Amino acid sequence: MDRWRAAALAGAAAAGVELLHLAPAAVRLPPVRRHLARATAGHGRPDHVALTFDDGPDPAGTPYVLDALDALGVRATFFLLGGMLERSPDLGRELVARGHEVGLHGWHHRSQWYPAPGRDLRELRRARRAIAEVCGTPPHWYRPPYGVLTAGLALAAHRLALRTVLWTAWGRDWTAGATPESVHRTLVPQLRGGATVLLHDSDCTSAPGSWHATLGALPLLATRCHELGLTLGPLRDHGLPDGPAPTAHRSRPPG
Repeated sequence: MDRWRAAALAGAAAAGVELLHLAPAAVRLPPVRRHLARATAGHGRPDHVALTFDDGPDPAGTPYVLDALDALGVRATFFLLGGMLERSPDLGRELVARGHEVGLHGWHHRSQWYPAPGRDLRELRRARRAIAEVCGTPPHWYRPPYGVLTAGLALAAHRLALRTVLWTAWGRDWTAGATPESVHRTLVPQLRGGATVLLHDSDCTSAPGSWHATLGALPLLATRCHELGLTLGPLRDHGLPDGPAPTAHRSRPPG
């Protein structure tokens, strides 16, 4: 009986540790994002929409996205993967040279389901150092892969002075059947002042070629924001608590 009781207590303790580890991931749930964790979700200025991209830099898609943003007069925040940046450092430098903002998405694109605080800190520190050294500017923002924020990742981000931001709107642009119209149609109901939009400039974790749908949706998104009287831009201009001071740059209307 004592052996059984000890095993039961050990199992309960392990389950408790796992529950605490995963507790911050609740911020990904829509009711929590809307009401209890608005800043972490990315709710910002009522006259602004933050445009963000995940999973790059990728030589297949990122250059085309950069050219499209230049044509629209829009700047964005790119959440970079350390592994992708290591393979395409010139693209990381080009992002910043073109006036965009860099954020941290981790080194690998994987969910950290099991507690390993040391691992989390090592990987985020490695990715942060790579971005700072390659891009010439340290990242201010952090977005965990899949939006799964665990206790270990939250603590590591805090230790590295990274501000965690998820999203309030996405276009499901990572799917095999995505088109510019489907991405735009999915975004529109969520597109309002203060929104943070999640898109992807890479298909490294998505359906092959899915970045084409993202590229085609950008003019539609910019036009919709213009119709709503909203400025489309990076997180640094989004007015989130503890965020950097807004820049003077304003995007011009499309056309």
